[in-house]
Amino acid sequence: MTGSDQNKAQGSIGSSIGHVRDQIRQPLWLLAELTYACPLQCPYCSNPMDFAKVKKELTTEEWLDVFRQARAMGATQLGLSGGEPLTRPDLVELVTEARKMGFYTNLITSGIGMDASKVSELKEAGLDHIQVSFQASSADLNDLIAGTDAFKHKIEMAKAVKANGYPMVLCFVTHRHNIEQVDEILDLAISLEADYVELATTQYYGWAMHNRDQLLPLKEQLVEAEAIAHRYQEEQKGNMKIYYVVPDYYEERPKACMNGWGNVFLTVTPDGTALPCHAARELPGMTLPNVKDMSIEEIWHGSDDFNKFRGFDWMTEPCRSCDEKEKDFGGCRCQAFMLTGDPANTDPVCSKSPNRHIVDEAIATGRLESEKTETEAKALVFRNPKNSKLISGL
Repeated sequence: MTGSDQNKAQGSIGSSIGHVRDQIRQPLWLLAELTYACPLQCPYCSNPMDFAKVKKELTTEEWLDVFRQARAMGATQLGLSGGEPLTRPDLVELVTEARKMGFYTNLITSGIGMDASKVSELKEAGLDHIQVSFQASSADLNDLIAGTDAFKHKIEMAKAVKANGYPMVLCFVTHRHNIEQVDEILDLAISLEADYVELATTQYYGWAMHNRDQLLPLKEQLVEAEAIAHRYQEEQKGNMKIYYVVPDYYEERPKACMNGWGNVFLTVTPDGTALPCHAARELPGMTLPNVKDMSIEEIWHGSDDFNKFRGFDWMTEPCRSCDEKEKDFGGCRCQAFMLTGDPANTDPVCSKSPNRHIVDEAIATGRLESEKTETEAKALVFRNPKNSKLISGL
């Protein structure tokens, strides 16, 4: 869809839903957050901080109905995430049916709750892709961040994934406490014969936002990590693909969050709430449509939530007149809200934003926090509040 088409779609929402449906592209990616249950307690978890309030998850048949509707609209990629999707006893059935519908299926997992036989079972069911996440390159730090003894099992599961003919895809979420392990992380990936490695910088929503002062890397850490990542990219060219992205806070321009609001990605949470991105429920004025009450097509085309930031008419300055707006769509709406209180503001990571000082102040605060002694520093709050602890000395 071109920028002018998006403008037309945005401008016609109030007058003709039928016309809007002709202008809005179909969702390509369905992210099914099957559950918020998880054996890990990561302090940067993307789940909402009040996830415990979700008491009733969609049933197997309700999830399959979501899959059918999204597939009928043209979605081709299905991400199965959580929480930990392996805690769902119907995971194999969901994969089997999704494959029959024609989805390319991706399992995003910690590996906990999986064994070699489960990997084989998922392979037989038609699962296309498994991404195994790690918290660090060493067992002590990995298990401290995860809140459980998980490292050894993760290694075994990565090997089982490879043994079953899958490309080995590893994800390491980086932050101040593990970013200096980038060379060790990549050495570990090489030893496991990984095909793809994502050095996924922490995104500051939910739990990560709460812990931002303790997690935000220092600039000198990033400079060194980036140089190491680039060196390994050259050395491993043709063997292993390494993806490294500089954290938003240290960029001059925002990223094109979700490739545009309500443009490519559709997220459905464990209770059936449909979102344009996984953090959108935090924004004010959201109606939070649910797949139990509305069809996927009605939600995608007609709901206020999905039309709220489509196109460019909603933009304020400097975004509205910026010649880069078709590249970044004004950045992240959730980040704009969390940092400025208004989701329509320019993402403050942009150097053109009048609120860029907020990001600079956050970076400065993070540095001050990193310089505190263990007794002075704030405790890192883990997903399980009982598991809050200091890791400033690591």
